[in-house]
Amino acid sequence: MNRLIREGLTARQKRLPSALLYDDLGSALFEAITLLPEYEVARVDTALLSGSIAAALALLPGPLEVVELGPGHGRKARLVLEPVAARQPTTRFIAVDVSAAALQGCRRHLEDLKTVAVTGVEGTFIDGLLEAPARPLGHRRLVLFLGSNLSNFDRAESLQFFRDVRAALEPGDALLLSTDLEKPAARLLPAYDDALGVTAAFNKNVLARLNREYGATFDLSAFTHEARWNAEARRVEMHLRAVRATTAEVKQLELEVRFATGETVWTESSHRFNLDELRAWGLASRFATTKAWVNHEWPLALSLFIAT
Repeated sequence: MNRLIREGLTARQKRLPSALLYDDLGSALFEAITLLPEYEVARVDTALLSGSIAAALALLPGPLEVVELGPGHGRKARLVLEPVAARQPTTRFIAVDVSAAALQGCRRHLEDLKTVAVTGVEGTFIDGLLEAPARPLGHRRLVLFLGSNLSNFDRAESLQFFRDVRAALEPGDALLLSTDLEKPAARLLPAYDDALGVTAAFNKNVLARLNREYGATFDLSAFTHEARWNAEARRVEMHLRAVRATTAEVKQLELEVRFATGETVWTESSHRFNLDELRAWGLASRFATTKAWVNHEWPLALSLFIAT
């Protein structure tokens, strides 16, 4: 992480790794974002999952172990775990998240599911998946990657994500993936620049985290949140723009960072995909795309990939 921060803050277009956004405070702010009226993707994702999970599980007979990458507080996991628990005597759920607070919240939200044992793994998506304990004998593993989290990856990273997940699975295991699809920028941008300013606070928290954890001296009042659409790359970009010339030290890295007025640091991207890309990445990674359910009003897909 230190290397990525140093390289990013000394690049011509300054940038920070998006993982920095998701400390305990950032994860709580993101949970709040998902409740905002502008963040339509969260409601569509939940509704599509709720309406499709029975059909998806019917394609995965036998006992299941469920793993979710980035479960937040476990609201969507419950939609999967309740029908799984109804068909087998006990179920293990493995939650993988970089935020210890999110894992605690997930456990609390699911503790009333008496036949579900929750195991938390604190770590990044793939590292956490690889560190998960061995599955119970005879169980398939169903990996959930919901909430359109794939949007945080560019296209090369998305293909690598498919390959890394497949490498951690056995034939017959599955990946259930939700993906926000291409749509006009005018429909997307309000979700990244909400009227209450929650997304702005979420974005600025990356500098506050550097101040807290790296001894940095960023003046948060010198920066404003900015969301922009990059049509060529088919992505929304989040930036922090300097409203005046400012300098900050990052003491832990022995680094001084200067910003000219109007200069930005790029903090996160949110890409949009299409179904043909998803199918191609699945096939290239030794998955069969068994089924895709699509909401056409707010284009979003829930796709089931089964490892071959």
